[in-house]
Amino acid sequence: MNTYDYVIVGAGSAGCVLAARLSENPDVRVALIEAGGPDTAQEIHVPAAFGTLFKSQVDWDLDTEPEPGLDGRRAYLPRGRVFGGSSSMNAMIYMRGNPADYDGWAAAGATGWSYDEVLPYFRRSEDNERGEDAFHGVGGPLRVSEGRSRHPLAAAFVESAVRVGHKRNDDFNGETQLGVGTYQLTQRDGMRCSTAVAWLHPALSRDNLTVLPATRAHRVLIAGGRATGVEVERGGAVELVRAEREVILSAGVYESPKLLMLSGVGSAAALAPFGIDVVADLPVGRGLQDHYMALLNFRTHVESLLSAAAPENAALLQGEGRGPLTSNIGEAGGFFRSREDVALPDGQLHMAPVLFHQEGLGPVAEHGFALGPCVLAPTSRGQVTLRSPRPDAAPRILHNYLTTAEDRDCLVEGVRIALDITAQAPLADMITGQFDVPESDSAPDVLAWARRSGMTLFHPTSTCAIGSVVDPELRVLGVEGLRVVDASVFPTVPRGNTNAPTIMAAEKAADLIKETVR
Repeated sequence: MNTYDYVIVGAGSAGCVLAARLSENPDVRVALIEAGGPDTAQEIHVPAAFGTLFKSQVDWDLDTEPEPGLDGRRAYLPRGRVFGGSSSMNAMIYMRGNPADYDGWAAAGATGWSYDEVLPYFRRSEDNERGEDAFHGVGGPLRVSEGRSRHPLAAAFVESAVRVGHKRNDDFNGETQLGVGTYQLTQRDGMRCSTAVAWLHPALSRDNLTVLPATRAHRVLIAGGRATGVEVERGGAVELVRAEREVILSAGVYESPKLLMLSGVGSAAALAPFGIDVVADLPVGRGLQDHYMALLNFRTHVESLLSAAAPENAALLQGEGRGPLTSNIGEAGGFFRSREDVALPDGQLHMAPVLFHQEGLGPVAEHGFALGPCVLAPTSRGQVTLRSPRPDAAPRILHNYLTTAEDRDCLVEGVRIALDITAQAPLADMITGQFDVPESDSAPDVLAWARRSGMTLFHPTSTCAIGSVVDPELRVLGVEGLRVVDASVFPTVPRGNTNAPTIMAAEKAADLIKETVR
């Protein structure tokens, strides 16, 4: 049995940040538990190769229950099971969300989480190659760069979108979100800059940081209303990892609530069928949110990323840190309002200069591109529940995608906006045929197609939300010495990609944790 000051479960986007920040104090002993292993696979670091990681050994490879809003289809949910977590297999888009998201959190009771209060943590984490200004920081661990692929199909999308009336936006993390443009990326010299690369690797040489790879957390040990450690399985043996100060769950939006429930923290009604004694009766796992996306796929005569792996492109990547292999796939996009009476963006577009279909698992044998919207401010709510009392059993996940009229209407309008853009030159002149699109732009046809062809945008949140499961300092209600620090604590899903907000939350949590021992 090993004892530490802090035991962190999950070496993902939040866990890597926490481990590095907490171990900055040489007098503090930190253990970082990770079910996966080191991020050594080449495909992790070559940006354009991230799709090859789906359903591999570094993927939790989860699925939803049959989704009622998708005609009973199960949706595939890739999540990183490796150092860096999903930041080691995502599309690397650096996006913070809308300032109103955070102001809304604060207004609803998440004290300390307004935009003005979280902006310093975004800026602290960031090393933006554009330099420092009111919105951006330099000198932080996370390199934020311009895309170095600059594919002509992505450029054509931006130009076509501008011609149909969308404003060009060079900084979605600046004064306004609305408009179209290319995305900034978490890359350094054209290679992926995950939280493992940015935070964990530089900290691994510290004597006070112990990383336990290939170690599966079973449950949090709670005695007398206080978390005292974590039961884990490593090398086929069950061990106890003790925490003298705190246990911190950073296992992700699906796994963190599962671990809480296995530990007796959850609703009594949900735990009763599994014979789990209730330690704290909380609505763990409820309020699940995500961005549902539907990508139109078109054939094109323009060379796409299908040929990105050519030897000359590998040489460009290795020698100059540029070229097609640096592509994050979703190179360009933008934000829109689906209706005139919507005050804030409720949809986001992503444009990939390659075919991307069947939830990113479909074969790519011809040149094409994908373009489509997501529902950015969903009103659909799902939940995570236990499937079994066994810790190695995947949880039951139900997102309830497209189960509200608001979400369906938003997606239909978003698809129409995308179709308008593809009908405008120069993008229209590059299209040679349809690959996977709805039969028409009528609402019934769009929805029938979206239920069949849509997918997660990999942005689940809110299963251990501030106000219902944790307090604004991310402490689990009713249990001492236990926090949750990952995207599950978000009261609502931000309007944008969620990796940067998850990093921000970990940066803020590190300060909150340090303040408790001063």
